[in-house]
Amino acid sequence: MGSTLSLLRETFPPKPKWTTNDIPDLTGKVMIVTGANTGIGKDTVKALLEHNAKVYLGARSQAKAEAAIEDLRQKTGKEAIWLKLDLADLKSVKAAVEEFSSKESRLDVLFNNAGVMGPNFEDLTAQGYDLQWGTNVLGPSYFASWSINAISYRVLLSSIGHFYLTKLLLPILISTAEKNPDGKARVVNTSSSGHHGCQKLDFNTFRDSPARKKLGSFPGLYGQSKFGNILFANELARRYGDQGIVSTSLNPGNLSTDLARTMSKAFKIVIDLFLYPSELGALTQLKAGTSPEGAEMNGKYLVPWARVGKPSAATEDQKQSEELWKWLEEQVEGI
Repeated sequence: MGSTLSLLRETFPPKPKWTTNDIPDLTGKVMIVTGANTGIGKDTVKALLEHNAKVYLGARSQAKAEAAIEDLRQKTGKEAIWLKLDLADLKSVKAAVEEFSSKESRLDVLFNNAGVMGPNFEDLTAQGYDLQWGTNVLGPSYFASWSINAISYRVLLSSIGHFYLTKLLLPILISTAEKNPDGKARVVNTSSSGHHGCQKLDFNTFRDSPARKKLGSFPGLYGQSKFGNILFANELARRYGDQGIVSTSLNPGNLSTDLARTMSKAFKIVIDLFLYPSELGALTQLKAGTSPEGAEMNGKYLVPWARVGKPSAATEDQKQSEELWKWLEEQVEGI
């Protein structure tokens, strides 16, 4: 019952009491937003620029990144910086961190943003990982209309990309926390209300298997991937909170973006009745990443619009979080 009520509150939120007008001056702050050439990622960059942050727009496609940067420049008078980042390519992730570190001595906020929902059930990574699991939990990125084989190859390393990105950036995040007056640096992880549909990770479903077929693509595998987002955020909070890292997870809301681009037309017609503008979705991660209150939200889960909420009770299972972290470490071992 509790989880059902929480889901209803997340699906039909009250009008926001916190807006982008409440974002403090961010002069001197450096931030990275992944998957930021579209959707709430782009809206997040816009608000950060408007409040004087230095923002790196993480994206794979130079053409799409440059188009987004120009559009944002026209709207804000400020210019984001393209960070070439393909979360499905671990070499790209490492190169992106090296490029960023060569230019910057600080990172105040890492927004782990973007994802996919409901791809073709047959879509797997080249190593056989489930597409949604690989994309949403560990290395989310937006995909063009590629063949299944091309998608499978790219999400092969996307399955560990976001974890690897965070892991590589932790030293500069911790160093920045030590410099900041509040002693904090933040990692904001985008999840979804879809996590309520999962109670326990089934590692057998990360690859093609009878268990994966039984669970199904949506909401099964999708919900599990978003459940994993929260477990990762919680474990990051536990492991690094005493070093100044503030790790949060959030549901940005049911938004009108291209996230559900692979879903059926019938599904899109129905879901469109419950969607809100993407600008509203950006509010929640912006509050976690920029507000003074956000500095005290380590381990918290936020819900629309920019409110602290409660995820499902199952996400509080520390054993599951530890098991997931161990699995993630194994995936990047030896890279």
